[in-house]
Amino acid sequence: MGALAAAGAAALLVAGTAAPAEAGQRHRGERYVALGDSYTSGPGIPDQVDLNCARSSRNYPSVAARELNVARFRDASCGGATTEHMWQQQGTNPPQLDALDRKTTIVTLGIGGNDIGFGEIVGTCTMLSFSDPAGNPCEKHYTAGGTDELARRIADTAAKVDKVIEAIHDRAPRARVYVVGYPVIVADSGKGCWPRVAMAQGDVPYLRDTGRRLNAMLRATARENRARYVDTYTPTIGHDICRPPWDRWVEPLVPTSPAAPFHPNAKGEAAMAEAVVEQVRRRGHRYGHGN
Repeated sequence: MGALAAAGAAALLVAGTAAPAEAGQRHRGERYVALGDSYTSGPGIPDQVDLNCARSSRNYPSVAARELNVARFRDASCGGATTEHMWQQQGTNPPQLDALDRKTTIVTLGIGGNDIGFGEIVGTCTMLSFSDPAGNPCEKHYTAGGTDELARRIADTAAKVDKVIEAIHDRAPRARVYVVGYPVIVADSGKGCWPRVAMAQGDVPYLRDTGRRLNAMLRATARENRARYVDTYTPTIGHDICRPPWDRWVEPLVPTSPAAPFHPNAKGEAAMAEAVVEQVRRRGHRYGHGN
C-alpha cells in the first residue's frame, strides 16, 4: 500500500451537451504538457502506455487533450511522483520539468499527495481501523504528539508546490498553468461504510478534512503564483469509495473496475478531465498570467 502513489466510461469527454465546434478550434494551436503523480497518470486504467509510470491513455490529461484538440500533447506524469521528481529522474521517467519549453502554452500540475505520504496514510489508517472500527484510531495516531501531523505535512508541502509553479513559469513563460486538485475519496458526509471499506467510522471525518485541507493549500498556492486551481473534488462528490461499483469513480482497497486502490477509475479521470477542460475554455486567462 505504501508503494501506491498519492495519489470514464466515455473515451472522449463531453460536458453535458456537445461543445460548440469553435470551442475546440480555439485550442488547435496549443501545446499542452501534463505533470503530476498517480492521480494524474491513472494506474491500472486500460490502456497502460507506460508501465514504469503506470500511465494510462485514458487519464485526465489524455482525455482533456483530445477534447481540446491541442496541436501537441506530452504527458510526463508518473505514479509515485513527489515534487522532487519535477527535477529528478524517476525510474525511466526523466525529470518532469524537462517536458516543458518556451513554446508550451498549457500546463496542468497534479502533485502534493505523495509529499504528505498518501500511501503511508492509507496503509496506516486501514490497519488501525481493525483495532477500533467505530472509533478514530488513525486520527489519534496522527495527533498523538499534541499537533496534527498531517496538517503539518500539508503546510510544509505548500512551499514545495510554490517552487514547482515558479519553475514552470521560468521554463514555459507563455503557458497558462492549472493546478489540479484531488477528487473525493471518502464520502463528503457521513461516517463511511465499514466493513466494506476498512476505515474506522470516527476517522472518516478526519480524513475528509485532511483531503479538503490539501486541496485548500493547492488552491491558495496556485492563486499566489499566477496559476488557476482546478476543483476536481466538488464534481466527484457522490462518487466516493463507498458508492456501489456502477456509481463509484474512486476505487476502494479491492477495486471492482480497473484502477489502483484508492485512485480514480476511468469515470473518475473523465470527470477530472471535464473540470480541466472547463477551466481551460474560460476566457480571460492570458499566457503566463492566471488567477
